[in-house]
Amino acid sequence: MRRQRSTGSWVVAVVVVLAVVAAGVFLARKAMHADQSAGSAAVAPTPAVPTSAAVPIRHPIADAQTQPAGASTAALPPLDQSDDEVASNLQRLAGNSPLSLLLVRPQIIARIVATIDAMPGRSLGGFMLPARTPKGAFVTGNVDGNTVIGAGNAARYAPYMQVVEQVDPQALVAWYVHAYPLFQQAYRQLGYPKGYFNDRLIVAIDNLLAAPEPAAPPALRLSNGYYVYADPGLESLSAGQRLLLRTGPANEAAIKAKLRTIRSLLVGQNLHPAAAATTG
Repeated sequence: MRRQRSTGSWVVAVVVVLAVVAAGVFLARKAMHADQSAGSAAVAPTPAVPTSAAVPIRHPIADAQTQPAGASTAALPPLDQSDDEVASNLQRLAGNSPLSLLLVRPQIIARIVATIDAMPGRSLGGFMLPARTPKGAFVTGNVDGNTVIGAGNAARYAPYMQVVEQVDPQALVAWYVHAYPLFQQAYRQLGYPKGYFNDRLIVAIDNLLAAPEPAAPPALRLSNGYYVYADPGLESLSAGQRLLLRTGPANEAAIKAKLRTIRSLLVGQNLHPAAAATTG
């Protein structure tokens, strides 16, 4: 968890694309260290080794629940020319939140896809982040002589949480379904010619939903100039889970609630009206 690594970016990725608004918060390889910006680097992920056979599709995009009135029939732009339209649509979905100021160009969709693909793993590459990193230094505190994530650190993610709160899951999923060919193309170009991005998205969401919810602020220790979790069990979590813990208990709960609704829509599960109203 680097001090300035993209926790906010994750939120935007997981929720905003859904993968979306991840949708952002990154606790990368080692810990929270020197401030860094993810704003200008180009996406250049190392392609994965292609599989020789196609993996059966578990969650067809056709199963996703969308409102007929919200379905778009507009033609999609080519992937390499999609940034303007994607940014415009995401900002529309995010209402009055500052999403447009958080997104990183070029290759918005490619960045989102690469980030979502990496979240269930051990590390996230800073070059692929889809959103700018949180402002300000990482905040620590002291409890009984132990360094912990400070209570004030959660405030750094306020702009990203505004995106999470304002995004309507049903509208987001409807847009995602419409734009899915672009996400699928980006996923194949990432190094999965026989892969299915929606399945990977569900894996990433399930991994985040399985993140622990510590009763007390996690203790930290320094390792080679980086803060890492003192608890080996927490430090061994996936990159996405470690980042989610970093946002603080209240933010983690809000993100998980939104992700549960999004997941239900993506796999075609009916939502109880009260649940939809709570997370919408």
